[in-house]
Amino acid sequence: MTGTARVRHADRADLPRVAELAAQHAAYERAAPPVPDLAARLAGLMFDTPAPRLRCLVAEAPDGEIVGYATCAPELSTWDGREYLHMDCLFLAPGHRGLGLGPLLVDAVVAEARRLGVMEVQWQTPAWNEGAVRFYDRLGARAKEKLRYSLPVAEAGS
Repeated sequence: MTGTARVRHADRADLPRVAELAAQHAAYERAAPPVPDLAARLAGLMFDTPAPRLRCLVAEAPDGEIVGYATCAPELSTWDGREYLHMDCLFLAPGHRGLGLGPLLVDAVVAEARRLGVMEVQWQTPAWNEGAVRFYDRLGARAKEKLRYSLPVAEAGS
């Protein structure tokens, strides 16, 4: 492939690069790094299960290098009584932002929502990430203020 950037569904061979990008993403968001076996875990969620929920889209530069990714999975809204598509991650490597790949990734996630028959995509970004906030605002997305919590669940017997 030469000449044109594109977004496509990830295949199994892409997952080591997706894991590298996820590590860059975590560092950018000042978070703990992903687990060392992330590529294998993603393969299990996406390819080694009869009904995979996780979808991963990759952005390819014109030279074929994977320079970004978005992941999403269907979730439920109790208040709306319906499913929506949760975009868990959207990341483009430095040097590849502002080139039109971000909107292509979001368009691909929206197309995935349509394929699933859901009417909304939701996601979050850190409030300090002003570039992402501007990007999402330009797309016409609306922000909702909430805090996200995480509660680790102890393993049985520990």
